[in-house]
Amino acid sequence: MQDRPTIHELLRAVESFLRDDVVPATEGRRQFLARVAANAIGLVERELQGEAEHAAREWAGLDALLGAEPMPGGRDALAAAVRARNEALGARIRAGEYDAEPAALLAHVRATVRDKLLVTNRAYLEADGDLG
Repeated sequence: MQDRPTIHELLRAVESFLRDDVVPATEGRRQFLARVAANAIGLVERELQGEAEHAAREWAGLDALLGAEPMPGGRDALAAAVRARNEALGARIRAGEYDAEPAALLAHVRATVRDKLLVTNRAYLEADGDLG
């Protein structure tokens, strides 16, 4: 773990520089690309901030639907395990396992999509009044 500046401070500094200094000082394609870069930096920061909480929530939802499994440690191992479990969930959905009782599945999908939107596009949640 590094001391100061933290990864979040660095990301905020770069995002602020792009938004406040580069975007207003450029035009056309360069301005657009600077805005895209600033948005990407903000997305990375939000993903890092919520990553552990969102992963734990998605894992718990998958446990409820597929049966409990120990959550792997490490970002790469966890990402691979979540992908594999989501593929298994997709197979069960295609097989019709949740057709009669879809409530738990829908709750899990809603929670997972909400967490993803918190990172990628909060405006959808704001418009829906679901930022709570």
